[in-house]
Amino acid sequence: MRGIIDDLGFPVLFADIGGTNARFALLADAAAPPVLLPSLQTRDHETLADALANAILPLTDVAPRTLMFAVAGPIQEDRTPLTNCHWVVEPRALIARFDLARVMLFNDFEALALALPTLGPDDLTMIGHQMPSPTGNKIVVGPGTGLGAAGLVRAGGTWVPIAGEGGHIDLAPATARDAAIWPNVERIDGRFDGRFSGETLICGSGLVRLYQAIARTDAVPAPCRTPAEVTAAAEAGDPTAHETVELFCDYLGRTVGNLALVFLAHGGVYLAGGIAPRLIEVLRNGRFRAAFEDKAPHQALLAAMGTGIITHAQPALAGLIGYARSPRSFLLDLDGRDWSI
Repeated sequence: MRGIIDDLGFPVLFADIGGTNARFALLADAAAPPVLLPSLQTRDHETLADALANAILPLTDVAPRTLMFAVAGPIQEDRTPLTNCHWVVEPRALIARFDLARVMLFNDFEALALALPTLGPDDLTMIGHQMPSPTGNKIVVGPGTGLGAAGLVRAGGTWVPIAGEGGHIDLAPATARDAAIWPNVERIDGRFDGRFSGETLICGSGLVRLYQAIARTDAVPAPCRTPAEVTAAAEAGDPTAHETVELFCDYLGRTVGNLALVFLAHGGVYLAGGIAPRLIEVLRNGRFRAAFEDKAPHQALLAAMGTGIITHAQPALAGLIGYARSPRSFLLDLDGRDWSI
């Protein structure tokens, strides 16, 4: 296991590549201010290499020596397909095409975890009054195109990020209303039976899936077709959309509460992704915290843990940049994620 790098090879080009959007930044050296580059939509470019060659690298005269990317999916040995995107990351091919010294890959939520120690009050909106311990274990969970999760564990005076696919753990009904609605939920594979994962309901498409299931259960129309339409209808007072958003926050609370128990996250539970910042008022109305804490016999344990929403504009990029500036602050297993010439 290789855990420490002394010389990354600057300049470094960073990317946070999700299912829908890719965001970029450039760091000339460890002391330089980061330069944010325009974001792009992954659907607009056939491959990652094409996006770099045609839309990103022409914007700067600085030739990167290292690519450091956060990707939405489990990292594989030579080809890493993204879970909710058609791009495939091939580090050796990128090194050859762009004359690079190194390519490093991180799970996208692992990169978010790297950002957690440096987030300040201006980067967060707290849910509830509990304040997290600055040195306690932390988790970050984010509903967006999918549902991502990662942990950050404090050990031996350093931070250890724990990547995973926590969004795919089972989600179970807990109330009579759940039992009525859930048989009408269309699964990701198009069936109406079989297991639920968190991502079945707690993501953008899951919000629409939940809305349609509630409408089927109550035999009412379901005109909304996108997450934005559902949230707009909820704000306008539509009862089906309103219940959808309320239950979405309940299910999110249950899921992050489960992960908080796994990690004993006294350092805080942080919500990221594109959806949570749009639901701040609903998340703060008490139901999210109630679902989060409803973990008998450990209600008091959960009640003492802080929860908040990350409002930093580019937190995954901030995490990668923080690692590039000070790699010795973190302990990572670099085997299988670090390619060099």
